[in-house]
Amino acid sequence: MRPLTVVTLMILGSCFAIMVSLGGVIIVVLVLGDEYPRLQREFDPLLESISIFVAMTLISALSFYTLLKKSAVRYWVQLAMWGGLALTGWHYWPNSA
Repeated sequence: MRPLTVVTLMILGSCFAIMVSLGGVIIVVLVLGDEYPRLQREFDPLLESISIFVAMTLISALSFYTLLKKSAVRYWVQLAMWGGLALTGWHYWPNSA
């Protein structure tokens, strides 16, 4: 496997793991949300986070697939994956102000 393919696979695995973990947290919030009002307030940011990582997982999977198949669009999909990774990092980066 080529180095770019390996790095893409690591990003895919990380995004998938975060997505599955957030899905587990959503289940816990849905089960315990009525008893703990603070969990109810965290539900909207949780949905935002899982939607970001679902999108990143899909983009990373498509990028990995196009690299394996040596598709003509593989570099455009790679660009989308790296852009999505940068936007995800920017979204979660703590504000200094």
